[in-house]
Amino acid sequence: MPLLPETVRRVDALVAQAQSTGRAPSLALGVVRDGTLAHLAAAGDHPHPDVDLQYRLGSISKTMTATLVMQQRDAGRLALDDPLERHLPGTPVGALTLRQLLGHAGGLQREPDGQWWERTEGSDLAALVAGLTPAKIAYPPHRSYHYSNLAYGLLGGALERITGTPWAELMRERILTPLGMHRTTYQATEPYARGYVVHPWHDTLREEPRTDTGAMAPAGQLWSTVSDLGRWAAFLADPEPAVLAPETLTEMCAPVVISDLDSWTGGHGLGVELYRVGDRVYVGHGGSMPGYVAALAVHRPSRTAVVGYANSYGLRSGHLGGLARQLLTLVLDAEPAPVTPWRPAAEPPAEELAELTGRWWWMGVEYEFRADEAGGLWAGRVGEPVLRFTPEGRDRWRGRTGAQDGEILTVLRDQVGRAVALDLATFVFTRTPDQEP
Repeated sequence: MPLLPETVRRVDALVAQAQSTGRAPSLALGVVRDGTLAHLAAAGDHPHPDVDLQYRLGSISKTMTATLVMQQRDAGRLALDDPLERHLPGTPVGALTLRQLLGHAGGLQREPDGQWWERTEGSDLAALVAGLTPAKIAYPPHRSYHYSNLAYGLLGGALERITGTPWAELMRERILTPLGMHRTTYQATEPYARGYVVHPWHDTLREEPRTDTGAMAPAGQLWSTVSDLGRWAAFLADPEPAVLAPETLTEMCAPVVISDLDSWTGGHGLGVELYRVGDRVYVGHGGSMPGYVAALAVHRPSRTAVVGYANSYGLRSGHLGGLARQLLTLVLDAEPAPVTPWRPAAEPPAEELAELTGRWWWMGVEYEFRADEAGGLWAGRVGEPVLRFTPEGRDRWRGRTGAQDGEILTVLRDQVGRAVALDLATFVFTRTPDQEP
């Protein structure tokens, strides 16, 4: 669905202002709605941006590396609480777990030793591991959030050992090809925007190197386009089950660590960053490599996202990410999701489901239980049926939302088989407030 003209005007104005004040040779941001690119806001002409122009993803690559790890977890080849040593033997930081590395909660230092890896031709995995010492762990695990590029180089190495497949090939086979992301590549592929440093005093451009980062590639190597990154944003909002189970992606979006303990506006899940903006939480990641910055922000409940790139450091990763979240908030506020119309059910629910519907009481408070067409139950205080339960056998239901997620609801029957009470994790609901549990 295209954006309304007034929304487009406001988005385009903010992008034009950001390109001008940030002195970006080119700036491109795309708005994604319901799985499709709804609008491209572009500014600058060095080169002129379009949806098929490649920029460097930088650390947004980490969200894809994390997805590869979760695929292997779901396949039973690893557990998140496995120590790194189990899958990448011989490293002096091997006591750290895969979960801690994914969520930047292991205390591992940010960079490998040696020259700045983002601007230097990379070495192989053996050299990366050989350069490690126990001193690379700056803090005990879970004491503090500490972002680590090195962690993702090691996770990529673990993936190669587990699968026997190089990270780049695994990425192409397991994510890029299935999702149709054919313009997301390991090396720059024309057409692509050159990356620059803008001189602070006379606005000239210095082109930056485009390195092969070797064993550190899982932390930030990939190149992509607005169109392809929009596909990835759509996947993070509503994943293709053949690539990753939806419940696994939801697990990735749960916080492992809060990244700013003063304001609680940010955190990190299993490979994705979390941003709290007002009453909403966005998931995504920022990215930067020499000469490039990138942004990804997704509001999963509405399946709306903003993706973006610039080909200089002028906007910096945090500034471009802030712009992406500003635009996402603007779109969500200006164009809320349409209300789903109510429609009558085709037929009454089955008898064993129907007898559970209606009003129930617990601790002097009245609750309602309603059936849905999928054979589930919705429950909550009267007028607020926000808790969903699905059947797990006769008289046994499993909570799927909210505070009752994972809990068991059991139907209690009298001697003639009538449902007389509902036992929800030892909290017993009765048909009247006068009945004893």
